[in-house]
Amino acid sequence: MGREYLGEFEELILLTVGVLYERAYAVAITKEIQEQSGRAVNVSAVHKTLYRLEEKGMLQSHLGEAESKRGGKRKRMFTITPVGKKALDDSMDLRMSLRQQIPDGAFKWGTN
Repeated sequence: MGREYLGEFEELILLTVGVLYERAYAVAITKEIQEQSGRAVNVSAVHKTLYRLEEKGMLQSHLGEAESKRGGKRKRMFTITPVGKKALDDSMDLRMSLRQQIPDGAFKWGTN
């Protein structure tokens, strides 16, 4: 398998699954992203991305216990796989490497 690249939203979903750990399901992920980032997120976009990441082998899922408050429906819970962790690590390494290469002068505005 070749190196898997993450889109920005995919990376955000993976990170949030890790943050929520054993409580990571679509609605909780959506709420957490909204709280942490302040950005509006559509739960169907989260669902679509979760399933895409699962197809890529970066996430795995299982059905949680049935809940009476949900009419007996079970939540699909997600966890990061080793492939997902590697993708996150690679993404972070690339970002840090690029960031460290930016010279200080690139951040000096208004001085001539």
